[in-house]
Amino acid sequence: MTSLRAAITRHRALAVLLVLVVAIAVTTNLFGDRLLDRIVTVLFIDLILVLGFQVFSGNSGLLSFAQIGFMGIGAYTSAIFTMTVEAKGFAIPDLYAFLVPIQVPFIAAVLLGAVIGTLVAAAISFPIMRLSDVASVISTFALLVILHVVFAHWSALTNGPRTVFGLVQHTDLPTATLWALVFVAVAWGFKHSSLGLRLRASRDSEFAAATIGLDIVRLRWTAFLVSAFICAFAGGLWAHFITSFSPQAFYLTRTFLILTMMIVGGPRTVSGAVAGTIIVTVAFETLRTVESTINLEQLLPFQVVGLTEIILAIGLIVVLAFRPGGLIEEREILSGPAGPRAEPLGPPGLEPTGKAR
Repeated sequence: MTSLRAAITRHRALAVLLVLVVAIAVTTNLFGDRLLDRIVTVLFIDLILVLGFQVFSGNSGLLSFAQIGFMGIGAYTSAIFTMTVEAKGFAIPDLYAFLVPIQVPFIAAVLLGAVIGTLVAAAISFPIMRLSDVASVISTFALLVILHVVFAHWSALTNGPRTVFGLVQHTDLPTATLWALVFVAVAWGFKHSSLGLRLRASRDSEFAAATIGLDIVRLRWTAFLVSAFICAFAGGLWAHFITSFSPQAFYLTRTFLILTMMIVGGPRTVSGAVAGTIIVTVAFETLRTVESTINLEQLLPFQVVGLTEIILAIGLIVVLAFRPGGLIEEREILSGPAGPRAEPLGPPGLEPTGKAR
């Protein structure tokens, strides 16, 4: 009975998070309009992306910029494998001939995109996992730049810098809700697995972890692959919701937004990922509405551009200055009193001392 009570206490936060996601979806379906439906669908896709970031960065303590690149791989791959022959002829005229007649169901294409994104991550990320601190952050940013350049110039697969269009909208609110629930559970399971525990041990004290025989590079690499799979899967869902996109969609703007969600909520907890996604989405949509209203109503003698991004950036700076571990720092919700305040996620000081949780 003691073990059962301990298990219930440990995982009751997961139940609360899942219920919260379902409650948002049901409320939107019952009382929301078409615009709110779109906003919440994108929120759930962004939540999957934030969870992908959190699986690696939150457990390893290493900030990574590259995951949005894997999102792009998932988006382009799933698009190619779901589009009809006619759509491919218009949207990607230089596509390799052997890919033109191939068409698979939506979920199969999204899974294929996630697998290919994971294979690309496996092929290029292992050396980066040997790095720490500033070198690791800069390397993942360079990886994002490389992937963006590939998207923008590989015309035979991505149509170069031009927009890919003609996708069927397979992703809707129920689909996004289902997969958000799945990946909340996946991120939670990863954190509480032996792999997650060992990875957090290496985060808190890399030297102590190496002393007891942990293979830190392989631990980081495994978490990076799980993260790449989740982000690539989210890319496939996003592509079949937006239905048209260009390489610019998988670069700095979205990277900044997703990282803001993770850091504001708290990179070390799944609860923080969920809270940060909701808070930043609400703030982003509110600020965008205010910005549009100011311009449409001509309330100022000049056009307001970039107000949303500026205020979000200021908010991120404030959070990093006064609560560097995010709103939900070390412990998940409903898990007892909070532990010591976390250090900021990013260089320097990526491995604060303390006991792994």
